[in-house]
Amino acid sequence: MKKSIPFLFLIFGLLSSAFSQVVPLKIGVAGLHHGHVGWVFEANERPDVEIVGIAEPNRELAERYAKQHGISMDIVFDSLEEMLEKTKPEAVTGFGATFHHLEIVQICAPRGIHVMVEKPLAVSLAHAQEMAQLARQHEIHLLTNYETSWYASNEKAYEILHSGQIGETRKVVVRDGHRGPKKIGVGSEFLEWLTDPELNGAGALMDFGCYGANLSTWLLDGQRPVSVTAVTQQLNPADNPKVDDEATIILTYPNSQTIIEASWNWPIGIKDLAIYGLTGAIFADDGSHLRVRMAEGYSGFSEEKMELLERSRPYDDPFSVLLAVVRRETQLGQFDPYSLENNLLVMEILQAAKESAETGKTVFLSKK
Repeated sequence: MKKSIPFLFLIFGLLSSAFSQVVPLKIGVAGLHHGHVGWVFEANERPDVEIVGIAEPNRELAERYAKQHGISMDIVFDSLEEMLEKTKPEAVTGFGATFHHLEIVQICAPRGIHVMVEKPLAVSLAHAQEMAQLARQHEIHLLTNYETSWYASNEKAYEILHSGQIGETRKVVVRDGHRGPKKIGVGSEFLEWLTDPELNGAGALMDFGCYGANLSTWLLDGQRPVSVTAVTQQLNPADNPKVDDEATIILTYPNSQTIIEASWNWPIGIKDLAIYGLTGAIFADDGSHLRVRMAEGYSGFSEEKMELLERSRPYDDPFSVLLAVVRRETQLGQFDPYSLENNLLVMEILQAAKESAETGKTVFLSKK
């Protein structure tokens, strides 16, 4: 027992030393109008992330968050340009309206500052293409963060699918939705732009349809859909007078089909995924629960249920991913959910979905 005490002190000392040697990623925050902004303030409490500046002209909003999270108003600036000049962040995270993502990249890319935005990448394909061109020209990383990128269940589903266990993919169904932003009580600053067709690009189609397009692109290794067919409705015009609140998008591929269900009308919040192969099916019911059913006869099946631990670092958290990519500790796969390649195709899909919903016709994507 006498030897164990010095040993414990040695381990404690080594861990303390390791944490003390962490050089935090200096992050600038562009905007505070997104309901997910709390994530970056939570990350700021870790030793590997430091918020050095915030660009937010709404002083009342900034003061609210500063007080809530113990942030000095000395690092809050009215403009992104001033914040970058005064604080010199390594990367900027976008937490404003999706429409402003382009402006963030226009300002950051020429300065060599990396960018991560909340999903989706942009409000339109034209915005996305300009962002991509700037990112490549100035050699910055441009990431898009989706909550479902952290899900251990989705990672395991990808692994099982690509192992060949359920055979070749025939159908993917992705469902994402809740009761609607107003009914779940999002902040007024978030609700204002989320239900604005210019600032958000659409309603539920953009807010939740992007998840399915992102996951389908990843699961199918970057395949381009042959066609996109979408139907949108406005089932709750009182809460969502300017945008759709119900969307179903069908993507056809040469050998499979993806159905994306996006809703602001569901009684229960849902983010799930189903993959149907020739010999079995995978069901990711939420972030940590997975079921695999292998076919037996006509309607029979054997089922394996899994409860999964969090994804391993850095993929358990978006800011860990950002740090690892910026510091060149990891390299994203070409069609990783965070990747620019994936999210450019997502924007092609969403643009085609909006066109299809407006015209009532199937839109065929050009071949590349």
